[in-house]
Amino acid sequence: MLLTPEGGLAGVFLSAFLAATVVPFSSEAVLFAYLRLHPEQSVAAIALATLGNTAGGMTSYAIGRFLPAKVQQKLEPRALGWLRRYGAAATLLAWLPVIGDALCVAAGWLRIAWLPALLFMAAGRLARYLVVAAI
Repeated sequence: MLLTPEGGLAGVFLSAFLAATVVPFSSEAVLFAYLRLHPEQSVAAIALATLGNTAGGMTSYAIGRFLPAKVQQKLEPRALGWLRRYGAAATLLAWLPVIGDALCVAAGWLRIAWLPALLFMAAGRLARYLVVAAI
């Protein structure tokens, strides 16, 4: 099952989801490898990678919503600064290594509106996966 295009698509989704959480993982490498094996599945693979990675980011966002106020000093100061300055638009950079996870958690903690955060996160992640697919 995992060696079929459909099974591989499930792996693309799962790797993208896990990479958007605190699990150190490269969803780009998985997507790149999958696209080399199944170039005819590009649209589906990019869509599922974007969906999985955005879902993982929104999971981190949800975790941030439940953090107590005293946790603020443990959040990445750059992430907090960007979110305070740019609001939901800062989550466009949620795909970045290390700081991306902090942006998602901080966005939830700061109670940034979830729908704009979701849309900006998805746009940034889609752009990154389009670049990976173009390589």
